[in-house]
Amino acid sequence: MPTNVLMPQMGESIFEGTITKWLKKPGDKVDRDEPLFEISTDKVDAEIPSPAAGVLKEIKVNEGQTVQINTVVAVLDDGGAPAAAAPPKEEAKPAPPVPVEARPAKEERKAEAPAPPRPEPPKPAGPPPAIGGELTFDPGKLRERGIRTSPLVRKMAKEHGLDLTRISGTGAGGRVSKQDVLKAIESGVPAAPRAAAPAGPAMPTEVLGVAVPRERLYFGRYETEPLTTMRRAIAEHMVLSKRTSPHVYSIDEADVTGIAQLRDRLKGEFERKTETKLTFMPFFIRAAVLALQAFPDVNSSLDGTTVVKHRDINIGVAVALENGLIVPVIKNADELNFLGLQRAVTDLATRARSKKLKPEDVQHSTFSITNPGVFGGLMGLPVINQPNVGILGLGAIQKRAMVINDAIAIRSMVYLTLSYDHRVVDGAIAHQFLGRIKKTLEEWSEPVL
Repeated sequence: MPTNVLMPQMGESIFEGTITKWLKKPGDKVDRDEPLFEISTDKVDAEIPSPAAGVLKEIKVNEGQTVQINTVVAVLDDGGAPAAAAPPKEEAKPAPPVPVEARPAKEERKAEAPAPPRPEPPKPAGPPPAIGGELTFDPGKLRERGIRTSPLVRKMAKEHGLDLTRISGTGAGGRVSKQDVLKAIESGVPAAPRAAAPAGPAMPTEVLGVAVPRERLYFGRYETEPLTTMRRAIAEHMVLSKRTSPHVYSIDEADVTGIAQLRDRLKGEFERKTETKLTFMPFFIRAAVLALQAFPDVNSSLDGTTVVKHRDINIGVAVALENGLIVPVIKNADELNFLGLQRAVTDLATRARSKKLKPEDVQHSTFSITNPGVFGGLMGLPVINQPNVGILGLGAIQKRAMVINDAIAIRSMVYLTLSYDHRVVDGAIAHQFLGRIKKTLEEWSEPVL
């Protein structure tokens, strides 16, 4: 019986993906959960496992193509016998040439000197218009008008002067897809209204909503390279988060001398008994879980004027990758003991770096933790991971001179920073939340083994 292989959803805000590589070819046998193809999305590059065992009967979406989630990309035959030969396919008709501006964001263009502005109709003599007067597509405003799109679609529409409010979406729930925009480019739709060009230096370039004069970027000796797909996605998500949530920051510090000594004493035995290294992260996750239970407002999301208070405690833990980061999620972290938390952290980090994460591994976080301290950072003020309303930043654990009972002592200290959405969380709650984490860390009493 044939089994359809679908494009997975790799995160709540991801609605399409690009197939970058097929790891099997038609006629190959495939085991269940064996890597079948690789994809790239706005959030992550990942290997996608086969949903069933069988023979790869047909590939429906070729490498380099971008399709919506739940699109059938291949068909498996679970009959068991390998296909004698792949049936001859009709020769595919060449696709109509796609304008350079409409190519997927995955395609990197050759880095050269800045391209000149597109030709404009003749205008009265005077200084050239600022690019700041080009079309502007504010994701927040598009959502207010009921338009749902991906960053790639917004970029394509902007480059071609298309008004997304005039394009009928064929995707799930009326979502405007890349195919809808390409069709609109071919047929022509009314252009979006242009904003008046602001006064200022000639030839500024718009960088994620900020106009910067071009001459302040290109001068002297330089070379250029395009942002990777992941870095573009991170940039857009971070700008969107800052525009969405009024960020406020609270800072505290904790004395983790006891935890540092406990870890030094038990790390060898812990690894022998569990075959897992003992790190500091499970201590912080457990402390955050207890704080979230005490202050549930921090474990929530905001939908317009409705606060969604999550009963599950799902902790997203930022993992640094070669060209960016990803936030895999420990589901129901409040139900795991210390060893369970350590194994979950190790497993997710390992699979994130080897592109083995599954779609469900990066979904449904209710709170996030990031650890710039592992790279030597004294502290950091992280950007909230939407749709959470808070994220905990961990600084480096360093020995410092502290005053203890009117005497100077050397203690292992760490800065704790909480970035929170001021629409939901106030400073009083934020500092009590950090205080609860601090108390758990300084008075650690739970067994590790």
